Amino acid sequence: MEYTIIGTIAQRARLDFAPGEAVWLSKGALMAYSPGIEWRPRVPGGLGGALRRSLAGEGISLTYAETTQAGQFALIASNAPGHITEWDLADGPVLATRGSFLAAWGSDVDITVVIARRAGAAFFGGAGLFLQRISGEGKVLLHGSGDFDRRQLAQNETLLVSTGNLAAFADSVDYDIQTVGSVGRAFFGGEGIFMTRLQGPGTVLLQSLKRGSGSSSE
Repeated sequence: MEYTIIGTIAQRARLDFAPGEAVWLSKGALMAYSPGIEWRPRVPGGLGGALRRSLAGEGISLTYAETTQAGQFALIASNAPGHITEWDLADGPVLATRGSFLAAWGSDVDITVVIARRAGAAFFGGAGLFLQRISGEGKVLLHGSGDFDRRQLAQNETLLVSTGNLAAFADSVDYDIQTVGSVGRAFFGGEGIFMTRLQGPGTVLLQSLKRGSGSSSE
């Protein structure tokens, strides 16, 4: 699959298919496509996957697009201003927060919904109880609100992130929460009571706009 990222403020991606290629897309991501593209709703992971996806708020199904013809393309986009970046699954699985997954393709791509490892992070960390985990062999396109800030954390290196500014992170990164300290800082500092605490090793993708602030990611 060849792809091109287009635009500046609200980016979109053009996917150019070879015969027999297919792609998983987030719900509502399909913007336009050539006549030879066939698509349908499809649930990764079967009935169990459908239940987890409904609990995660990601929609029960994804869009599965494919073609048997040459010269076919699709334009995809997120329904929000922001940027698109690639994640190569050769570097390991990625965990995407709600609204960050856009597309995935490859010879062996697995898309599941997983529960955050730590209860505190699940309920207070801003990324939610459920995260989309994409693994296997292939490529993933991720959408971030505003601009991306890519951080590479070393072993045991820690980063504190404001709630809503976390887009995606490597499966190897530990994800938890940490209180901001005093009551005054919590209620008058504008950041809430908790910060998201990430510990390496692994890649972290931050988004400069908090997800859902003034826009919809669905």
